[in-house]
Amino acid sequence: MKRVLLVDDHPLFRQALAATVQRINKDITVEQYGSLASVRVALEEHPAPDLILLDLNLADCSGMVGLPALKGAFPDIPIAIVSANDDPEMINNAIICGAAGYISKAVAVTELSAAIECLLEGEEWFEQDVAPGGLETLTPTQMRILDAVQRGLMYKQIAFEVGICEATVKYHLANIFKRLGVKSRAQLLALSCRT
Repeated sequence: MKRVLLVDDHPLFRQALAATVQRINKDITVEQYGSLASVRVALEEHPAPDLILLDLNLADCSGMVGLPALKGAFPDIPIAIVSANDDPEMINNAIICGAAGYISKAVAVTELSAAIECLLEGEEWFEQDVAPGGLETLTPTQMRILDAVQRGLMYKQIAFEVGICEATVKYHLANIFKRLGVKSRAQLLALSCRT
């Protein structure tokens, strides 16, 4: 069972996000905290969680202050920022401060699902506008999905093999298409055969 700590000072949003995360994956336990101080106490008294989802603006700290404070005290715990502020400079600051990911509060459930799954697998999640690149720009999960596509597997088979839901496979494939500058599975196969 994976354990995720959700830190947000807005109870309605916190409860809705917790319910959504648990609906995405029934094997996730979500603990909710309304302040940086309360989550610090929990981290000192209980085993380390698999992931912390941290809002930038809390009652007892605002901006990027909470992230380095938690990373300094608990450096091995992955922390992803969940924020309504999608400013690229803020995202870069989060990366510099050691965030494992940055999730917009405006994302759809499919993107949230993909983000949570990636973060729990130990990958980073900073999906912004995806710039075209080569195979070296793909994440390990995207490489596994590409390999499965090359072997002719369908979405459901890929999802089972990789251990993610079908919607997350489709989300990753859409990002693979963008990264590699292709528009279909056929173009993807043709490109990957050439490299």
